[in-house]
Amino acid sequence: MAVQSICTNILRAGKHKATQVAASKFYSTKQQDPGFGLLFDIDGVLIRGKKPIPAAQKAFRNLTRPDGKFKVPTVFVTNAGNALAGTKAEQLSNAMGVEITSEQVMMSHSPLRMFPEYHDKCVLLSGQGPVDDIAKKIGFTNYVTIDQIRNAFPNLDMVDHQRRPKLSPSSRSDPFPKIDAVILFGEPVRWETNLQIIIDVLLTHGKLDGPASDNDDEQLPVLACNMDLLWMSDSHMPRFGHGTFLHCLESVYEKLVGRPLTYSALMGKPSEVTYIYAEQLIKRIAGKMGFTAPIKNLYAIGDNPMADIYGANLFNKRLKQEQEVKQVIPPKPSPFIREVESCHSVLVCTGVYSPEPGGSKYQIPPVFHGPRDLEFDVSLCVPTFITHDAHEAVNKITKLENFDLET
Repeated sequence: MAVQSICTNILRAGKHKATQVAASKFYSTKQQDPGFGLLFDIDGVLIRGKKPIPAAQKAFRNLTRPDGKFKVPTVFVTNAGNALAGTKAEQLSNAMGVEITSEQVMMSHSPLRMFPEYHDKCVLLSGQGPVDDIAKKIGFTNYVTIDQIRNAFPNLDMVDHQRRPKLSPSSRSDPFPKIDAVILFGEPVRWETNLQIIIDVLLTHGKLDGPASDNDDEQLPVLACNMDLLWMSDSHMPRFGHGTFLHCLESVYEKLVGRPLTYSALMGKPSEVTYIYAEQLIKRIAGKMGFTAPIKNLYAIGDNPMADIYGANLFNKRLKQEQEVKQVIPPKPSPFIREVESCHSVLVCTGVYSPEPGGSKYQIPPVFHGPRDLEFDVSLCVPTFITHDAHEAVNKITKLENFDLET
């Protein structure tokens, strides 16, 4: 999908978004207009597992006024996809000790609002948590879940002997609806079940009542959210993320069919679509805060070199390329007006990237942990700067921007 089309869909999604918290409730009244916005990752930056990181709490005490209003346009960009934005906002509010609205939280599945062409189609949902509620909130009106398919076709899920049907299932009287696309929200609980059923759907081209066939070059659309190979929880070592599940799915599909699995869209960091969506979210929030100065700089604060840093740098690369093109070719008229000029990547040491005290300087990861479809550019792994934690990051950013947090 072309960038202009994506941006138009973002604007449309913003106008028709469901219930919003009153704009004046948590945002600052007009004072000094900041010309920058903050994009915070969550896991490994603000919290570890369910525990808030003290330095992050300190950062948010500085970023908000005594009445709880933010001083700087702030958005939380997480690759998590197993919850509603409102639920995540409530968890963050409790953890950080400040009130955060659902509008400020961008889940990995949030950009699915930019693909209305799939919202009325029958789609298969894969993930965990309230996948039905998530789908409805995004705009999907016709969907089936993995569990619904297991109930309709008990013999499809055969890995766990304890879950195999005890009696021969009765034949279906009504045909099962044809599935038109597959939506992957995040890592499931039972990987073997989801892998098997997703592959079944792909091989039958969405017609589970029919036979499998790998001869058709046409593949069902697959839209995947969250490409993190690893993420940081309470454990002292990173844990498997949805990117690992996607790697398994890609490997099994290619082994069976003889050609690579193709994605119609990839969302979540480090995809550019995620940062385009976040850019417009920051712009809307700045407007509701009463700021009129354009947001020229974004600062993406994260702990994962392969997701947060790579993604921010990739988006910054696009911004610079567009600026070069504008000098030669005048831009076409569009409802989307890009004001952001730079996206700076800020790496903190409290999550996936956690160097030993007194260790050597930052080294580019020797193995690319990014998604299969993203070409590895070594230079995009280098952060704009590194700080110990979120508090230090905020202090450095505000100094660079000459923005006084004390006023």
